[in-house]
Amino acid sequence: MVWLEKYSIGVGDRFAHQAKAQLRACVLAGEAGVDVIPVWNKSNREHLIIGSDPCSAREAADEAVRQLGWTKAYRVDADHINLETVDRYLTACDFFTIDVAAFIGKPADPGDVSSFLARHPELAANPVAALTVEKYVEAVQEAGRIYRRIASARGEGNFITEVSMDETDAPQTPPELLIILALIADEKIPIQTIAPKFTGRFNKGVDYCGDVEQFASEFENDLAVIANAVEQYDLPRNLKLSVHSGSDKFSIYGAIRRALVKSGAGVHVKTAGTTWLEELIGLAEAGGEGLAIAKEIYAKAYASREALCEPYLAVIDIDPAKLPLPSEVAEWSPDDYTAALRHDPRCPRFNPNVRQLLHVGYKIAAKMGERYLRIVEECEPTISRNVTGNLFGRHIRPLFLGE
Repeated sequence: MVWLEKYSIGVGDRFAHQAKAQLRACVLAGEAGVDVIPVWNKSNREHLIIGSDPCSAREAADEAVRQLGWTKAYRVDADHINLETVDRYLTACDFFTIDVAAFIGKPADPGDVSSFLARHPELAANPVAALTVEKYVEAVQEAGRIYRRIASARGEGNFITEVSMDETDAPQTPPELLIILALIADEKIPIQTIAPKFTGRFNKGVDYCGDVEQFASEFENDLAVIANAVEQYDLPRNLKLSVHSGSDKFSIYGAIRRALVKSGAGVHVKTAGTTWLEELIGLAEAGGEGLAIAKEIYAKAYASREALCEPYLAVIDIDPAKLPLPSEVAEWSPDDYTAALRHDPRCPRFNPNVRQLLHVGYKIAAKMGERYLRIVEECEPTISRNVTGNLFGRHIRPLFLGE
């Protein structure tokens, strides 16, 4: 059986050039006394935009592991796959994030609902049990279909399964999560991580927006629900929460850390696009052509902002009035650009609107093709320093070391 370790961090690498810098952050974690396992993730949408395929993500991860002599586990994640997209990932990946958010709320077979409630009298007494089962049973059944497709190709026990329900409008409450886990157990899906939607907004690349105390209570209750479900429904003993769009959620890292210490639980946190932004910061910091490319990307993203933002409207909040004009950015120094983009809430020049626009603007760099990749390679020293420093200092330290 392939098992996911207690602490793991999902690292996105849009252009497959920063795997070594990302892995170095996990090396630093080990030197500081905690094992954090890297999981390289890339969605089908990202592959289509970049023009890459899952094998390129696997090759980049394998090469980073070889170069750094990493001897611990690592994974490559088929991120947010569904039944239509899973097949292209079957060879390259050993971690599958099954996204069934689109099936939440689909009409359920009344017989499926009544049979579940009959099997689970301990849940049927809950006044919202029937409504919850009606809302989620189709989603879990779809997850089962996708899981069995993967298992038929890779074999039972040869991959890690996550079920994702975070990309939906309403958060799942802890009582709902317990019913969802019972549904998953009945469907015979050996999940090792589950990604619910939490209260509050988890916007791309910026801090959590919501009531931190409410999140802390909800997160701790979800951990208790998981511990109960593992015992009651014979789910994998290492089952843990997965926090999607977890990058840069600085205000809740303390709450997550305290809950993990208190419960002894593990966690999987996806940091995804923060590496792409550190790549841009590294380009700007290098000056010269690197800075010029970074400015050009901003100018083109600004011009195409509506089209770039449309697929991400549920996970970004950009005030167009607070975006500087490209003509202003064209006059920026390396320090001006990096100060606006680097996520340092203490810096008065930090602009979360710029950060979110550039977060979804990687399509601009993708269209540059080899021109962009060449300058990334030339600016590797400044880029890798920022990628490693961001991942270790701003994410791993507060989450897994409590610093």
